[in-house]
Amino acid sequence: MGAARWLVAGLGNPGADYSGTRHNVGFAAVERLAADGSTRFSDGGGDAHAALIRVAGTPVVLLKPQTFMNRSGAAVAAWLVRLALPAAGLVVVHDDLDLPLGRLRVVAAGGAGGHRGVRSIQETLGTTGFPRVRVGIGRPDAGQAAADRVLTDFTPEERPVATAAVARAAEAVRCLILDGLAPAMNRYNVRPEPGSGPLAMTGPQPE
Repeated sequence: MGAARWLVAGLGNPGADYSGTRHNVGFAAVERLAADGSTRFSDGGGDAHAALIRVAGTPVVLLKPQTFMNRSGAAVAAWLVRLALPAAGLVVVHDDLDLPLGRLRVVAAGGAGGHRGVRSIQETLGTTGFPRVRVGIGRPDAGQAAADRVLTDFTPEERPVATAAVARAAEAVRCLILDGLAPAMNRYNVRPEPGSGPLAMTGPQPE
């Protein structure tokens, strides 16, 4: 995996207790990329599961940190060193409470917005200068704490929207790698067209 040009880290929490929760859409997106690339994750060392795919010939390592969300930075930093990649060669995919369910936002940099996994990576790397694909999971219900919201499963009514959003997040990562940040932002930072999904979410979605 040493020749990889990109590292794509999906954020989540490991284990069956967290599988399918809102906080795990980052894991779901890289699982989708792995499935599309006809490969599977395995223990890659460095407190992470990893998979290698090629995007139009470009080698890309997919990563699922196994350190739990608020310590994601250690695994991501270790893999950047292992691959001899700068922070600019990292793409992070994660859930976002501030976006409506199903909406995407591709960003070049910026604050963590309260996301502990993103904050851990930024603090460990000492920079905010890496692109992210934010996947909307919707605001908490009335009286519901944000910490509780992210650990709930999608409802049966929400699942098709979440499924389509995960598929679009995987597409956004491919677009970013192939075409660059600006085209990815122009294409995916918009409301999806009616009738564009849903697409079946495949693979485990550990948080």
